[in-house]
Amino acid sequence: MIRISIDLMGGDFGPQVVIPGAAKALERHPDIFFVMYGLKEQCEPVLDRFPKLKEKTVFHDCELAVRMDEKPSQALRRGRYISTMWRTIEAVKTKEADVAVSAGNTGALMAMAKFCLRTMANIERPAIAAIWPTLKGESIVLDVGATIGADSQQLMDFALMGGAMARALFEIERPSIGLLNVGVEEIKGQEEVKEAGRLLREANIDSLEYYGFVEGNDLGKGTVDVVVTEGFSGNIALKAAEGTARQIGEYLRAAMSRTLLAKIGYFFAKGAFDMLREKMDPSRVNGGVFLGLNGVVIKSHGGANAEGIAAAIEVGYDMAKNGLNQKIENDLQKYHAKRLPPIGPEAA
Repeated sequence: MIRISIDLMGGDFGPQVVIPGAAKALERHPDIFFVMYGLKEQCEPVLDRFPKLKEKTVFHDCELAVRMDEKPSQALRRGRYISTMWRTIEAVKTKEADVAVSAGNTGALMAMAKFCLRTMANIERPAIAAIWPTLKGESIVLDVGATIGADSQQLMDFALMGGAMARALFEIERPSIGLLNVGVEEIKGQEEVKEAGRLLREANIDSLEYYGFVEGNDLGKGTVDVVVTEGFSGNIALKAAEGTARQIGEYLRAAMSRTLLAKIGYFFAKGAFDMLREKMDPSRVNGGVFLGLNGVVIKSHGGANAEGIAAAIEVGYDMAKNGLNQKIENDLQKYHAKRLPPIGPEAA
């Protein structure tokens, strides 16, 4: 049984979308048990429409919900201990749940998660990891918005955490790691990135394979299993990719409806276009993972539909079932043990 705590009030549509999304996830994974947090008057009428889901759910009424436009500091002051978001995260801390899922305010969710769960030993800053569709399947990109600017050691930690996530999600024994840079040559890029490359080369970690520098066009190619960058450039890359996907979709819709001949051509090629639409659907890869905390937290897109919410829940399900945090802790311990100087007479 995988226990998932979920913030019913998060996102643009709240329980009207989150609850149907949970029902979809339960259909595909009957071993899920939900711990739900919401405002009773808004949530119970929706939950009543899904009797199978209700049987596998414990519902907790809360005092307030964090607004999507609320500043993280304000949300933390106002919603600590009593909001749906805080209590969803706290369920992981108290071991009532294995993973927390919310489509709420990203800044508030990160602030509350850091305050409630704290960061792991040897981790200075957490990261948000996104699942990225590629020509080869899927890869992981981090950080996509948690840490603006990162030094070489933090990028090294991101690589370790991203590698552990790839092993948990994709079941790859030794995932390949690339550092996002302005070129693949070792002399190019910021000093922090070049130093991180040196650390990865010299660390010789048996749980991952360092590929080297990768460029922006490698993201879609699937050149590596994990792309590591800091949050500013990672977030821009993520938003640019999402915008490009929507732009291409609009181009195709306009082209297919322009003339009668184009409409006829679309009719005959509908299967191919449906496949393309499915591959470009952001809801398929919805669910950013907060890495580096003492507990697993999944952030869903605020505008996600029910299928997108289900996808985010399923990411959390996979992370909990495959022991994501234990893998991260093991990798961090191995790496940092190598860095410590010897203690005792041998050190003299």
